[in-house]
Amino acid sequence: MEPPKVQQPGEGGLNVTLTIRLLMHGKEVGSIIGKKGETVKKMREESGARINISEGNCPERIVTITGPTDAIFKAFAMIAYKFEEDIINSMSNSPATSKPPVTLRLVVPASQCGSLIGKGGSKIKEMRESTGAQVQVAGDMLPNSTERAVTISGAPEAIIQCVKQICVVMLESPPKGATIPYRPKPASTPIIFSGGQAYTIQGQYAIPHPDQLTKLHQLAMQQTPFNPLGQTTPAFPGLDASNQASTHELTIPNDLIGCIIGRQGTKINEIRQMSGAQIKIANAMEGSSERQITITGTPANISLAQYLINARFRDVAAMWNDPSSMTTS
Repeated sequence: MEPPKVQQPGEGGLNVTLTIRLLMHGKEVGSIIGKKGETVKKMREESGARINISEGNCPERIVTITGPTDAIFKAFAMIAYKFEEDIINSMSNSPATSKPPVTLRLVVPASQCGSLIGKGGSKIKEMRESTGAQVQVAGDMLPNSTERAVTISGAPEAIIQCVKQICVVMLESPPKGATIPYRPKPASTPIIFSGGQAYTIQGQYAIPHPDQLTKLHQLAMQQTPFNPLGQTTPAFPGLDASNQASTHELTIPNDLIGCIIGRQGTKINEIRQMSGAQIKIANAMEGSSERQITITGTPANISLAQYLINARFRDVAAMWNDPSSMTTS
């Protein structure tokens, strides 16, 4: 993903092309994408802006909005009003009486933050007073980047006016030097098991995972652990021979094997750890378009490993089917 590109205004005044990046949590991104991508499609069509959303296996995502400034303002307005709608809907089941503000987090090159703050904080104070929005510029840079988060809170109308003023400042003060863009890190533990229940981590909360995965995990934990050295392990008393280690083979196309292995083997190791199965991937054979995967363990271990492999395929397929969820370069 490229760092923000800001051009100096030409004869057309402010209406030039620029890129603004937003930092969002998974729930916020889901609201923007909508069912089958319908919401983000509508935002793209009605605003005229390009809206791209970074890769999905992260607690945080980067939403990149590119286009003429008038298109960017329309896109921001649609996002702000959508978030306000979400807040109103969430309050219908809540005893809270005061409506919390809409909050957006911009990702801005640190070299431009001085201009946003102004001498002695004069510029940021002026933006707060003229728009009615709360604006905070983070003191520290985002991890492994030269960018900072700029948080804007308030009513949608105030946020839109504030974004307009921020765009003017960014156009007047382009980034200095090279910008290292912030890239959210993938979630290190997307699934955990506790008390016989499977959970996925979403933000600060553990959400129960589908019953199928929980039952498979419970079965896998009840069976005799598979000995990785290949030694014969006697079954526990009361368990029949069907619970002893067996082998299952899968054939996977070469062009899909990478999504199962993951970067530096992270995905396949995760599947091994969660399923309790031993999983071996055969080397690529010359002239063959497929690779063989051998899964060894109890029937429950094998079933859980297959479930996790299929879930990985579904995640990747969803990213390809919904371009909005793919990383843009």
